[in-house]
Amino acid sequence: MSAYLNTRVSLFSGRLWRNADFNAVLATPHGEMAEALGNRGLPQLAAGFDNLDHRSLEQRIIAQVLDETRVLIRPLSGAARNFLIYWTERFEVSNVKTLLRGKMTGERPAALLARLTPMGAFGRLDVQDLSHAEDVGELLRRLEAGPYAGIVRQARRAFEESHDPFILDAALDRGYYEGLAHRAQPLENEAGAAFRRLMGSLIDRINLVWMLRYRFNYNLPPAQVYFLLVASHYSLPSSRLRELAALGSPEAVLAALPEQWQRVLGEFSGIPAVFSRMESAAAETAAKVLHSGAPAIARAFAYLILRERDLRSVRAILRGRHLDLAPADIRLAMFPVQEGLA
Repeated sequence: MSAYLNTRVSLFSGRLWRNADFNAVLATPHGEMAEALGNRGLPQLAAGFDNLDHRSLEQRIIAQVLDETRVLIRPLSGAARNFLIYWTERFEVSNVKTLLRGKMTGERPAALLARLTPMGAFGRLDVQDLSHAEDVGELLRRLEAGPYAGIVRQARRAFEESHDPFILDAALDRGYYEGLAHRAQPLENEAGAAFRRLMGSLIDRINLVWMLRYRFNYNLPPAQVYFLLVASHYSLPSSRLRELAALGSPEAVLAALPEQWQRVLGEFSGIPAVFSRMESAAAETAAKVLHSGAPAIARAFAYLILRERDLRSVRAILRGRHLDLAPADIRLAMFPVQEGLA
């Protein structure tokens, strides 16, 4: 298993883009975009460039991620297989959110189904049945009888207390990532420090960015902010998160962080900058794991993190080019590109 997966990951790593690839596509004339993407292994993203459908582009990116994940899980079983399959399920949780929002606004089933991301073999929801639920309450009851019952049940309780669609979305996100952290625990024991570093950088980033947004953008009280965060045992454990949520400003939160995150973040210059710096640090961690002798499952997870990051940068280029934005403006929308891949 490990030999096959390591070989497959090493082959897939050649698909990751370098700075030169992003720069070349950014400068490619419109009429040559399909060829440029095809030469870099992504012909499907160029389809319809002249009349770009942003939803279709997002769905094609997710389809690429799912297709590559399907190949990587072939030799896997047990906890490793369960973890990578669950990693794809965040796309289906997004479909759950779309269904719920559609019911709140009275959207017709056919229109609602057209907005869902096709999950292929990874799909677990009967979206046809769910789209025809009479209202939000009926949809939640049907969802609670399905594969995401645990996530939806907690979110439904939070929604019933607040009747706030934002709280419903946030509780769904929290439930998903707590499920991911739970599935990661046996692999942290088996795959060791490399896998734990990947998970730690992910959960710490999610918790810190959510905390700053909920506390200082949405002005939620500390207790509610803490409730919406992911239970953690990484460098920002739950006990520290509770303390941070009670602080009165973003600057105070950053000043109270462990030294490792203070070095990454520097002075507070806005929540988007916090996300960008933490995401860039996570990509550096993933690149180191990918190119190391780490266990195969850790290298596979690192590859998927980096691959999706690349694809979303390509998405930013295509959207920006379609809108005739200046290259400098497009670069601002791209995820920072790993310098070590230049």
